[in-house]
Amino acid sequence: MTWLITGGAGYIGAHVVRALTTAGERAVVYDDLSTGRADRLPEGVPLVVGSTLDGERVARALAGHDVTGVVHLAAKKQVGESVERPLHYYRENVEGLRVLLEAVTAAGVASFVFSSSAAVYGMPDVELVTEETPCVPMSPYGETKLAGEWLVRATGRAAGLSTAALRYFNVAGAAAPELADSGVHNLVPMVFDRLTRNAAPRIFGDDYPTPDGTCVRDYIHVVDLAEAHVATARALQSSPGLHLTLNIGRGEGVSVRQMIDTINAVTGYDRPPAVAPRRPGDPARVIASADRVATELGWKATRDVEDMITSAWEGWIHHHPEAARD
Repeated sequence: MTWLITGGAGYIGAHVVRALTTAGERAVVYDDLSTGRADRLPEGVPLVVGSTLDGERVARALAGHDVTGVVHLAAKKQVGESVERPLHYYRENVEGLRVLLEAVTAAGVASFVFSSSAAVYGMPDVELVTEETPCVPMSPYGETKLAGEWLVRATGRAAGLSTAALRYFNVAGAAAPELADSGVHNLVPMVFDRLTRNAAPRIFGDDYPTPDGTCVRDYIHVVDLAEAHVATARALQSSPGLHLTLNIGRGEGVSVRQMIDTINAVTGYDRPPAVAPRRPGDPARVIASADRVATELGWKATRDVEDMITSAWEGWIHHHPEAARD
């Protein structure tokens, strides 16, 4: 098969491209390069620069490369920005997906993997979040991901397209330093950024009903996440008409304080965190149940938090050499 990966020049996308090509699949990347970088792509992987809102360009890419499956990662993904610019997020994430699916179904593509998010759950009051946990997103970003799942599933059933929605939990780490997350929006790079600037890492609230008072999250290594995409692609390829909705996490919770302690140990900075007020909308605990993905795909995450932080730090130093400790 030939897989078109939208957003394939981004942090997660580049890892998915690498995993697919390593597994022997052919890959083509479609990316507007608004946040992605062409130098992340393996040699020989074609890049088509364009927006998913450009249906004609998408259609040409699908036909020109004989695409038989799509992995759709291209999206706007900052929760705070989505609150400030909801129309922009709905246009990019929902209308862009609609245009893409229109081209995909017209081209007779057989399989479609949709990048969703644990943000669809909102603030679940459960020990483990299963795929049956009610979805009550608390931001326009989460709403667009849930609407995207609905649109993908409905289109799949109407058009005979095999589909999967993968709900990512908290992604960290890197397969190689040059592929590391270059943004400063998630916890690990945010802490790296503070340490590099000789500032204390921040904890937003230490009075949550958790063992150490800080929020607990499920972190997954980006390489494990990418390998889950390969397993999903193979499942859709071998089972026409399949429709999956899967959590992609480790099923283990790690608190913000534990993450910062591990970051301090790995980096050698040893800077105690400062406690700031809670951020509105932060749930105390969000941990995936990873049972369904193990049953459906035979997939399980194998890399731990220290692996994530160590590889992410190597990537941070690659992009920010001034951060290295003697």
